[in-house]
Amino acid sequence: QDGPQRKKRKSEVAEVDKQLDILAIGTAVGSILLYSTVKGELQSKLDGGHDNRVNCVRWHQDNCCLYSCSEDKHIVEWNTQTCKVKCKWKGDNSSVTCLCISPDGKMLLSAGRTIKLWDLETKEVYRHFTGHATSVSSLMFTTVKPMNESKPFDGITGLYFLSGAIHDRLLSVWYIRSDRKEKNAVMSFAVTDEPIFVDLTVSEVKEEPVKLAVVCRDGQLHLFEHILNGYCKKPLTSNCTIQIATPGNDGDSTPKPVPILAAAFCTDKQSLLLVYGNTSQPIIEKVSLNSSESHICLVRDIQKVLSLKTEAALTKVKTPVANSDTKVLVPGIPGHSAAVKTPASGKEKKKNKRKPGETEESIEERLGALDIDVSKVKTPDGLPQTDSFAVLLVQGLESNDAEILNKVLNTKKENIVKNTVARMPVHAVIPLLHELTKRLQGNPYSASLMVRWLKSVFTLHASYLSTLPDLIPQLGMLYQLMESRVKTLQKLSRLHGRLFILVTQVAASEAVQDVPEVNQTAKLVYEDESSEEEGSEDEMIADKDSDENWDEDEEKEEQSDEQDMTVEKEINGDSDLEPENESEEE
Repeated sequence: QDGPQRKKRKSEVAEVDKQLDILAIGTAVGSILLYSTVKGELQSKLDGGHDNRVNCVRWHQDNCCLYSCSEDKHIVEWNTQTCKVKCKWKGDNSSVTCLCISPDGKMLLSAGRTIKLWDLETKEVYRHFTGHATSVSSLMFTTVKPMNESKPFDGITGLYFLSGAIHDRLLSVWYIRSDRKEKNAVMSFAVTDEPIFVDLTVSEVKEEPVKLAVVCRDGQLHLFEHILNGYCKKPLTSNCTIQIATPGNDGDSTPKPVPILAAAFCTDKQSLLLVYGNTSQPIIEKVSLNSSESHICLVRDIQKVLSLKTEAALTKVKTPVANSDTKVLVPGIPGHSAAVKTPASGKEKKKNKRKPGETEESIEERLGALDIDVSKVKTPDGLPQTDSFAVLLVQGLESNDAEILNKVLNTKKENIVKNTVARMPVHAVIPLLHELTKRLQGNPYSASLMVRWLKSVFTLHASYLSTLPDLIPQLGMLYQLMESRVKTLQKLSRLHGRLFILVTQVAASEAVQDVPEVNQTAKLVYEDESSEEEGSEDEMIADKDSDENWDEDEEKEEQSDEQDMTVEKEINGDSDLEPENESEEE
């Protein structure tokens, strides 16, 4: 049974080699690009699987099959020939960061923080492992066959695999048992810093040790060699540590460390390919591992290797040797009258030195000596120019300095605001929006100033903002703030209208009251003497008449009173019963 399986695997590898020119690249948007390295062009694009950043892509042994995981918690199986999703399922409750396919291609390891082993036929979880406290960054199988060969092999039970996580200084080794009990790591490898690149030689025979090369974030390479044979309590330390440093010659006596970026074992398993130096111009070197030393420091002068091209380019430029006696004519501004001064000699330099007690010339005087118009240099109102405003704004945002931010953001001039926003770098746009959101929640006066900045940011940097995948959560606070403010706008406008009518009516009534009244008294009265005498006689007659009338009125009133009394008595029946009283009254 063993023979045909092995042959089949070799034929699969040969088929894969034919398609090794296809490179799968996951993007931050969620799509996957298939790039042909032979043709040097994009072959196809896989869309519709993820709606967030792709964290890991893995080719299956089958040519047309590709697996990917994303921040959207899902794992997707792709058919690369049709460029369509074959299957999609939820991999974890949080983002899935790493994938690894088993040697036989029937199982899949996925990891966020916990590690899961999936059956690719049923898409169900086969085993659970505790994993790491942080997101897993690397997963790989360390064995192809189980160490205990007495039991029949089902393709996965008895295999070991390795995992590393960000900010974790331990690489854990896990063992896949037949039962579900063992969920913890069986052993671990200790490194000096977070692992950024891991490569290993897979052990195919029972006695063959696993060789492990781990590149850490501090630029060191750790080599481990260990036979995986069950549980080990203490973390294993490295057999050899490799570092690279500069020789420390050419003026700089102290050697400087050169970071190792990646390392990979060659096919003979006795030599390593090292990648070190700068990420934009890496140097790749083959190193043999015959040494038995625990610490190796390789001395490499990377400056000479990297600066060969630049030196060759610079030698083509010839600089003329200028004589002190020759007069050099320099093209200048039209109408520029200042003579071009030759470089000062040693004697003149000594004269320029200030003596103690002398006052230093001001910058204005120096500019005057250079025949430059000082008024042109100074800006109106003594304000800094908009480019310096942009620099100040970026500095304030980076250092979170309230004083600088207040100085810049409290400007009222529309022109300065627009120019500052236009000149600021793109990376400072989101921090500026966060700062503006914070200030919008404060004083209404400051909010009115911040709105001007917001308007300029949205109009000038709309194209950049639209490319950000996580824009909605970043601007959520601002959006809610604006919505809550706008809700009251209708009510406020109604209130404003009513108050406006009231105020205008009150003002109109006050304006009417303030009008001066017309004086209706006669300015000139003309009276004759005859009219005065007649008037006095008439008054006398009127007085007499009134006196006589007064007497008559009194008599009439008395008579009417008597009549009333008699009528009352008659009504009450007094006149019939008491004749005596009648006579008395008569």
